[in-house]
Amino acid sequence: MFGQIHVLTHRITYSECTVGDHVYYARYLDFLEAARGDFFRAVGLPFRALQDQDTALPVIECALQYKAAARYDDVLAVEVWITELARVRLTFGYRVLKAEGQVVLTATTVHACTNLSARLKRLPEDLSERLRPFLQAGNDSTGAPCPSAQQIVPPVQR
Repeated sequence: MFGQIHVLTHRITYSECTVGDHVYYARYLDFLEAARGDFFRAVGLPFRALQDQDTALPVIECALQYKAAARYDDVLAVEVWITELARVRLTFGYRVLKAEGQVVLTATTVHACTNLSARLKRLPEDLSERLRPFLQAGNDSTGAPCPSAQQIVPPVQR
């Protein structure tokens, strides 16, 4: 079963690069955060609305696998989908691709569902329902969840 994939497009700025003209490794976490925020806005529950419902989704684990360098002015597609939707836990899968389709990064982030006082709580049912269409099944050779080729929205062309 393959669900939907949300895609955020991002053009690399000079400030995101090292002197060697490649994206500084930690900036990818910013790209994932931006894609996740855009994803939640697209499903109708931006982070502010979740906070208003006494819900937070702090990252409790992340893994990034760097596949290729992205450089200044590259246009990237940051794909995001759900790989686990549990009672108090939510896991996202990501791929970052260059405009020509080359994979730059694969990643996962694991989130706990908490209240604003950092106490564990169940994922709100409304949130779970909105996330279900993005739930993916399947793994690539590294064990990371893998979206179906037919489901991937092509990156923006330069």
